[in-house]
Amino acid sequence: MRADDHSNCSPGPPIIMSSLESSGDGGKWLDAHYDPVAGLYTFSSCVDLADLSGDGESRLVVGDLGSGSSGMKLKVYRGTALMSESTLLDLPAGLVAFFMDLHEPRIPAVAVASGPCIYVYKNLRPYFKFTLPGLEVNTLEQDVWQQVGEGQIDPLTLKEMLESIRKKADVPLSVCSLRFLSLETNDMDDFVQLHKQQPIRRQTVITCIGTLKKSTADEDGVSCLVIGTESSDIYVLDPEAFIILSKMSLPAAPTMMDVTGQFDVEFRITVACRNGNIYILRRESDKPKYCVELSSHPVGLVRVGKNVVVGCTDESLQGFTQKGKKLWKAVLPAPITTMAAMDLPTRGFQAVLVGLANCEVQLYRDKNLLSTIKTPDVVTSICFGRYGREDGTLIMTTKGGGLMVKILKRTAAFDDRDSAPGPPVAQSVRLNVPKKTKLYVDQTLRERENGLAMHRAFQMDLSRLRLAAAKAYVKALESSLTPMSSSLTEPLKMNAVVQGLGPAFKLTLNVQNTASCRPVMNLAISFLYDESLYRMRNPYMRIPLLVPGLIYPVETFVECTSDKGISDIIKVFVLHEGKSSPLLTAHINMPVSEGLTLN
Repeated sequence: MRADDHSNCSPGPPIIMSSLESSGDGGKWLDAHYDPVAGLYTFSSCVDLADLSGDGESRLVVGDLGSGSSGMKLKVYRGTALMSESTLLDLPAGLVAFFMDLHEPRIPAVAVASGPCIYVYKNLRPYFKFTLPGLEVNTLEQDVWQQVGEGQIDPLTLKEMLESIRKKADVPLSVCSLRFLSLETNDMDDFVQLHKQQPIRRQTVITCIGTLKKSTADEDGVSCLVIGTESSDIYVLDPEAFIILSKMSLPAAPTMMDVTGQFDVEFRITVACRNGNIYILRRESDKPKYCVELSSHPVGLVRVGKNVVVGCTDESLQGFTQKGKKLWKAVLPAPITTMAAMDLPTRGFQAVLVGLANCEVQLYRDKNLLSTIKTPDVVTSICFGRYGREDGTLIMTTKGGGLMVKILKRTAAFDDRDSAPGPPVAQSVRLNVPKKTKLYVDQTLRERENGLAMHRAFQMDLSRLRLAAAKAYVKALESSLTPMSSSLTEPLKMNAVVQGLGPAFKLTLNVQNTASCRPVMNLAISFLYDESLYRMRNPYMRIPLLVPGLIYPVETFVECTSDKGISDIIKVFVLHEGKSSPLLTAHINMPVSEGLTLN
């Protein structure tokens, strides 16, 4: 579909945007079609492009929100004409086209997430319906409603009991109970009569949906469905049997997600949650691997290559690595309404399209602004890809329900230097520097005059500190005052654990031979302590042969004989028969005997 042949496929006269309206795009886009009364009310998550007929021409698939309470439809456009539409039972939360199987011809199915269900359409006909599994129901809530059904309690008592359960219980109340608590007193009787015989159920709903390649990264490879739910869970569904292959948990409800990789090999799911954080899930864990804490809530999430671009409510665009490290931040001129990726594999070009509330769509590669498109209305959804037989097609819907189609010129070239020349705007903002005080000026002059002497004094103090630390370290090694042996022939390591409240304590010494292959033998342990405070059952013990790598626990009992509520240090020496100096030493700070204090 080119701009010069749109009149052949449009049922009515399309509106061509004037050169004034599109002057901000730098002449890179062809205005193919604009219908301000198309009646399309949707978001970027409910728009996709797919070859639904197998003829090589991609169609536009839209989940139309209608009025918000009625008129929800699944619409398919071919060119500028509405090809088909199907009624949806609930508001669509997301829409994706994916390949379910390897059957020929290779025609993708369309999955629409709506409420707690996923409706799968094949050949534009309803094919399958998947419903999320129910959540755990509060047993106290069930008992209360059962008593209502048996006529044992009245509606006012029911309200008091449900409010009490809601405050204390770990499991949230069901929707039925929450609706009852929101009613006025006059409406409670009718509500109870209508629902008292119905079973109590808790059902979550879908908040976002994506696709994940099953085993191959081919463009027409079989894909799994990835769904995020209000109950803070992520499910991966098998594309043929529609069973749950994997379940992962998040700290908060997800709102947007980006999925990359293959389920059978390695995958990464980047999720923006309602608590303002971004979590990154990987294949080997059911919990988030990384967390990115944002300064404001995210409103858009797009992957560009190996990096993730996030749009926030503070009118900023931020770039992160796939491990959550912040790379850059760009300040925008207006709040973000929607975001989408712009990927041109034939040119090796990847960027981010950002719709703004000031009737502009800006194109960013990293933090560089490449192009700006002026629009006649605020854009609510953006989709870029192959439409018809054109690879570089930009499709947008507006707040007033309009449909806009633009085609990227084949001669268009994007350069990072297309942005405004000169330093960034933030560099011209004056800093609020406090006035210089007399003390500040005096210190500055002193540092200027005595800078060399101050530096020499600092270097001298630093050298003395290093020398003192080195001397203490050498002394500790020579006197074996460390819990790790410095001997090359008998490398040992020891730590101590004291258990008990007193007056009796259990003392456990974990001794380990850190040599690679040589055992150590003929060792003993001796204790040095204040005999007026402690009494020890075995102050001298022999250690068996130590095999390399194993930890040998040596246990003894210490009894505190003092009733003054004081404690002391017990020194532990690991000795070798025939040598006067210990191999290693440990100082154990004994706790105060609480047993004697209580007595």
